[in-house]
Amino acid sequence: MDRCAVIGRGYNYATAFEIALKIKELTRTVAEPYSSADFRHGPIAMVRDGFPVLAIAPGGAAAGDLQILVADLQKLDSELLLVSDDPGLLAKAHLAMPLPPGLPEWLTPLVAVLPGQLFSLALAQAKGLDPDRPLGLKKVTETL
Repeated sequence: MDRCAVIGRGYNYATAFEIALKIKELTRTVAEPYSSADFRHGPIAMVRDGFPVLAIAPGGAAAGDLQILVADLQKLDSELLLVSDDPGLLAKAHLAMPLPPGLPEWLTPLVAVLPGQLFSLALAQAKGLDPDRPLGLKKVTETL
C-alpha cells in the first residue's frame, strides 16, 4: 500500500487524523484523513481498482452515514479496511478490525485508534521499515 484515505466522523473525525498521521510517519504512505461528508465532495473520485480506504465506523450517531459510505465504496471496488463494532459491517471488509461491543460513543476514539496504530506497525514491518526509527521523525520540534 502506498496511498489510502482514512475516514471518520463525529467523535472519530480526529481518530481518522491520528491514524493517518501514524500511517504516514511509520510507513511513508500517503494517508489522507477525511470526514465521510467531505470525502463524498470530491476525494471519492480517487476510489477505483482496489484503492484502500480505512474507515472508523463504531456504533453511534454517525454509524448510518458510514454504513452508506461503505456500501458506496464497495460499488467502487475499494479495498475496505474497517474499524467497527458492527459484525455486519465488518463482514464487508477486506481487513476487519473489530472493536469491543457496547462502548459509549464518546469513548470509542480511545479504543478505535489502537487498531489503526497496530495496522501502521504491521504495514511498516511488511515494508521492511523500522517502526521505532521512522525516517525524519523528531519528537521535539522547534518553531522560531
